[in-house]
Amino acid sequence: MATNGVSAALALKARAVSLCAVSLLFNRYTLFLVGVYAYSMVILMLGGLGGVLAFTEMEPLMLFRYGETTGVMLKKEYWELTLLFYLYCYFNMILRPSRWQAWLAALPLFYAYLGQDIYFLMYSNVFRFSELAEVPELLKVLSLPYIGLLVLFVVLPLGYFLWSINYRKFWLVLVGGLPLVLLIGAAEWYPEQYTATYRKVGRPIEYWSDAVSAENNGRFMMLLYREAERQMARAKTAVYRDRGEYERQAQQLAGWVAANGNKRNVHLVVLESFLDPTLFKNASYTKDPFHPSFKKLFGNRMGFSLSPVVGGKTAQAEFEVLCGVPAFEELAGVEFNSFTGASAYCLPGALQAAGYRTMASNAYNPSFFNAPNAYQGMGFAKMYFPREYVNGSDSYLIKGDTSKEMGYMYDGTIFSQNLEFIAPLLQEADGPPLFNYLLTIYGHFPHELNEEKRPKVLKMLSKFKDQHLERAANQIFYRSQAVAEYVNRLLELDEKSLIILVSDHTPPGQYGRKSFQKLGYLNNKEDSLHMNRIMIIEEGKVKKFTTIHHYDIPAMVMNSITDGAYCKEHTCGFAQNKLLDDRMSRHEDYMRLMAHASE
Repeated sequence: MATNGVSAALALKARAVSLCAVSLLFNRYTLFLVGVYAYSMVILMLGGLGGVLAFTEMEPLMLFRYGETTGVMLKKEYWELTLLFYLYCYFNMILRPSRWQAWLAALPLFYAYLGQDIYFLMYSNVFRFSELAEVPELLKVLSLPYIGLLVLFVVLPLGYFLWSINYRKFWLVLVGGLPLVLLIGAAEWYPEQYTATYRKVGRPIEYWSDAVSAENNGRFMMLLYREAERQMARAKTAVYRDRGEYERQAQQLAGWVAANGNKRNVHLVVLESFLDPTLFKNASYTKDPFHPSFKKLFGNRMGFSLSPVVGGKTAQAEFEVLCGVPAFEELAGVEFNSFTGASAYCLPGALQAAGYRTMASNAYNPSFFNAPNAYQGMGFAKMYFPREYVNGSDSYLIKGDTSKEMGYMYDGTIFSQNLEFIAPLLQEADGPPLFNYLLTIYGHFPHELNEEKRPKVLKMLSKFKDQHLERAANQIFYRSQAVAEYVNRLLELDEKSLIILVSDHTPPGQYGRKSFQKLGYLNNKEDSLHMNRIMIIEEGKVKKFTTIHHYDIPAMVMNSITDGAYCKEHTCGFAQNKLLDDRMSRHEDYMRLMAHASE
């Protein structure tokens, strides 16, 4: 009997232990974490952002940045997970007990994540606080059925959540929410301290991709970090912010351009790493790297433009080319990341105000460099990205076959699609003039070639070997052919147009700057790594100027479309055939522009 009693007691203890283990493993809090994981995996499969604890497919650039050989890596968003868990516990504490309490506590977090993910799936861009300003406008254009669905599935459930809070626990509601208030307050009112601290404790913040940064750190963490950056930019530029006067000056310039302009169409192309391989003093080739059609068109009439960057940060080159001021990197590093969509009146904005149609066509992912907000703030009325990146939304671009070339859209593909799209616009007899801007991506490091489509045509002969730059030289043969075909077709459609093609920056090379030094790029003279090829065609004639800066290009455009009147009223080094050392004298213009771009 005693033995049976002991056995029964042990069985009861074992059962109690098992029940305790089950309660520890299968309670609302562990199930919440499992739900977060499941949600992340579902969104990822739908093409959204990788989330907390989820395996995510890496972009080609990430593979090279982290030196990975596989296509996935585990995201460890520790701070995001801590915040989510804290908020879930807090909501459970302040809600009145009910059978729906565990689900109701997760509801605001689910909607907060879902809203950001829907935004990303629709626009391929990471949501920022500045986008909240567009919500009233969105509500105005929603049809009644959509408003009804919004009320039914969002407003009413959130209203029920607020009604279910036990407001009698006033101090618990107040004290429990204090950490969240302090976190948001730190980002808003102490942004420098917030960003400095987060850079020490968080995972890397990638300047080239909001999406990658959000996957590294979490949606909420990046939302707060980018808001802190915006507040820093606003504080640094506060003395330069005068929207009324800024708008007045922009409209004054637009009116002057409209009155003095010749309505010439403008085609501006920024070419990814468009390297001139013949500039290596210590290398030769088994074949001319430039295609015969390109040589026939440009010959020795290619010029040079000084880029602000070397080997990367394409958005910095874009910023200078489109905004006409140096990229000082004084706010959020890469200037594109400071744009909120507020009107900054860069070159496209000034031209749009003067009556031009302004459009940007970007061959890559809109989540890179905050491009949609930057393009909108610069003044592009229309912007297009490959449909594969924007879930088939309104875009004429299709990436095409990018197999074995790291997903990079070939220059000839974007050129041919652009020509087909703009041809009807150029043929409109009474249509407004066109500002047609393109950014290419093919030729990006490490210059992979699909040799089934574009076989190697040359070898680099040099004591110093660099396989990447040899591949780049082979790519240039095909890319220069695509450029020549594009320009010749543009001239057939509109011989009077202004066409400018410029390389964004020199590529990094297999061994970085060492490759260029060993190969003697431009004989290693001062600033040689910043010197990039520029090709200019005005009214059917190829023109060559002395070396310019990327930020001189907007003035060059303005001067062309006003038949030289612009440079009679403004200082233009290229018009005097000399390179001006005027970087610092443009600092105030830079600060004024960024003050309004970051509003």
